[in-house]
Amino acid sequence: MSEGAVPARPAAPDREDGGRPPAARPARPADPALTWLPPALLVLGLGLWGISLPLVDFRSMDDYGLLDRLPVPFYASLAVLTAGFLVALRRAGTAPGWPLVYCVGLLVALKAAPAVLYDSVRYPWASKHDAVVNTLLGAGELRPHAALSGNMSAYDQWPGFFTLNAALVRAFGVESTAVYLNWAPIVLGLILLPVLVLLYRTFTEDWRLVWTAVWIFQLANWVGQDYLAPQGLAYVLHLTVLAVVLRHFVRPGSAGRLRDRTALDPAAATVPPATSTRQRAVGVLVLSPLILAVNAVHQLTPVMLCVVLAALCLTRRYRNLGLLAVTGLIMLAWDLTMGRPLFLETLGTLKESLGRLTQNSRAGYTGQLTGPGPELAGKAGIAMALAVVLFAGIAVLARRRLTRSALPLLLASAAPLPLFAVNDYGGEMLFRVYLFGLPGAAFFAAAALLPAAGAARRSRGALVRRRVTAVALPAVLLVLTAGFLPAYYGKDAMYYTPPAESALVTRAIDRMPAGGLLLATSGSFPEALHRYDEVEHWWFCEQEIPENERMLADPARYLADRIPRGVTAHVVLTRTQDVYTAGEGLLPPGGFALLRERLAASPLFETVEETPYGIVLAYTPSTTTAGGAS
Repeated sequence: MSEGAVPARPAAPDREDGGRPPAARPARPADPALTWLPPALLVLGLGLWGISLPLVDFRSMDDYGLLDRLPVPFYASLAVLTAGFLVALRRAGTAPGWPLVYCVGLLVALKAAPAVLYDSVRYPWASKHDAVVNTLLGAGELRPHAALSGNMSAYDQWPGFFTLNAALVRAFGVESTAVYLNWAPIVLGLILLPVLVLLYRTFTEDWRLVWTAVWIFQLANWVGQDYLAPQGLAYVLHLTVLAVVLRHFVRPGSAGRLRDRTALDPAAATVPPATSTRQRAVGVLVLSPLILAVNAVHQLTPVMLCVVLAALCLTRRYRNLGLLAVTGLIMLAWDLTMGRPLFLETLGTLKESLGRLTQNSRAGYTGQLTGPGPELAGKAGIAMALAVVLFAGIAVLARRRLTRSALPLLLASAAPLPLFAVNDYGGEMLFRVYLFGLPGAAFFAAAALLPAAGAARRSRGALVRRRVTAVALPAVLLVLTAGFLPAYYGKDAMYYTPPAESALVTRAIDRMPAGGLLLATSGSFPEALHRYDEVEHWWFCEQEIPENERMLADPARYLADRIPRGVTAHVVLTRTQDVYTAGEGLLPPGGFALLRERLAASPLFETVEETPYGIVLAYTPSTTTAGGAS
C-alpha cells in the first residue's frame, strides 16, 4: 500500500488568470497584523470564556436550561474566537497551526463548560454506562445471553466500549467512569480532529476549505452523541475506516481520468495514487481489526459502515466488493454469535417498522417537545441541519469540478438517508442519520462559503465572490454558533441532576431485594440502572400519549394491575423525571405532580422516603387488592 504520501501534481492552468499557473504569481508581503492577531484573539477569547464560568448559576436552571444562565462574557468569547479563526484562516496555507489551535479552542469553549462546572454527570442516562462498567468489573465476565431488564444484555453483546473503560478505570485507579465521564466530548472531539483533516485533505489542497469544514462540523455537531457512550467511540472508528479507504483504495486507471476532469478547479486535491489489487487486498486485511472493533463497540455503526462502503462501490474509483464483503461478513458473524439475541429480536420488528417514514423519522417517543427550552432546542436543531444541507447543496451545484473530485464524500454522506425507511432505532434514527451525513455536509457547506483557491483576483466575478465571502462567511459562522447554543444547552434543565437526587435513587435501589421491580416514569434519571443485573425496571410513561392519559386517571390501580404477584415493587419519582416527562411531552402540564400526589395518597403505596429531590414509594397490596400477572 502507499505510505500515504500524496505526490505533487503539475500546477493546473488557472483560466480565469490568463493561463498563468498560481505558482507564477508574485508573492504578496505578509500583513504584520496577521502575525500577532491570532495569538492575541485566542488568549482574549479563552480568557473571556474562563472568566465567564464562575458566573454561571447552573443549579438554578429553569425553562431555557443553561442557555439563559451563560453570562455575556461567554457569548463574547465565542465571537472573539470566531474573529480570530477568520484572521488565522487568511494564512491557513502557510500557517495551518493557528486554525488548528482555534478549532481546539472552539471545541473547549463549546463543550467543556459542563465538565468544568457540573458536580454530577451530564445526561442522566449516561450513568447507565457507568453502571455497565461497574457491573462488568464486579462480575469479571460478559453475559451476552443473560435476560437482563430493558435490553441491558445488549451491552454485553457489544461490549468493546465497556471493556475498554473498565480497563481505563483500573489503569487510572479511579472509582468509576463518573470521574471523567463529562470530559468525553472533549476527548472524542480531539481524537476526531486529525481524522477530519485527513478526510478533507483527500479532496482539496486548500487549507482554508479544510479548516472551515472542520469548524462548521464542530458547530453543527449539536446532537449530543459524543458523550461517554458506544456511539461516540464507534463514530470515530467509522470515520477512521472511511478516511483510510478514501486515501488508499483508489482503483488503477481511475485517477488519471479524474485528474483530467477536475484540473480546472484549483481547490481539487491531487487524486490519491492508485493501488494494485494486491495492495488493496493487503489493505483489507489491515483494516479488518478496525472493522471488527466497530462491530465490538456498537450495533448500528457497522450497518452505517456497510451502507457507506456500498455507496462507494457506485463509483469506479472506489469499487471494492472484497472490502464490502469482508465488512458485511464481520458484521454478520458478530450479529449471529455475540449479538444474536438482540439481532434476532430486531429482525422480528423490521417487518413492522419497514417503510414507516413518519414514525421512523420522529425524535423520541412523542416527537413533541414542550416548554420554552426544549421547543427552542428542537427548532434550533432543525434550522441548523437545514442550513448546513442548504449550503452544501449550493456548493454541489456551483462548484461542479470540486463535486466531481469529492463525489465519494458526497455519496458517503447521503448513503445513510435510506435507513429512515428501515427502523426508528428507539426514536433516534433521525439524529444518527444526521450525524453520519455531517462530515460531508460540512465540507460542501464550507465550499459554498469560500471562493476557489487560486481564482483570478482581477476579474469582476472573482471580485464579487471575494466580497460576498468576506460578509457571508463570518455571518454564517456566527449564525451557526447562535444555533448551536440552544440546540446543545437548551434542555440542560433535564440533563443536570443534583448529587442529592442521585443519592436518593441509589438508596432506594439498594433497599430492594434481588428480583425486585423498580418503577419510574422514564429511564432518564440518575442511577436509574444501578444494580440493573439484580433489579427489574419498568419505565411506565415511555409509551404512547393516550395510554399515559389513561394511566393518569387512576395511576395507583393502573400500576397495581400490572405488577406481578409477589414481587417487591418500589416507585421512584424524582425532579429530573418531572423535567424530562414535561420537556419530552410524555405527560401533560401538571401531569407529573398529579401522578405523584395520587400515588402518595393511595393505600396501595406507602412512602418510604421523601426529599426535595423526589419520593420513594413501596407497593403494599392487601390480600384483596393484590396485583395481577404482568
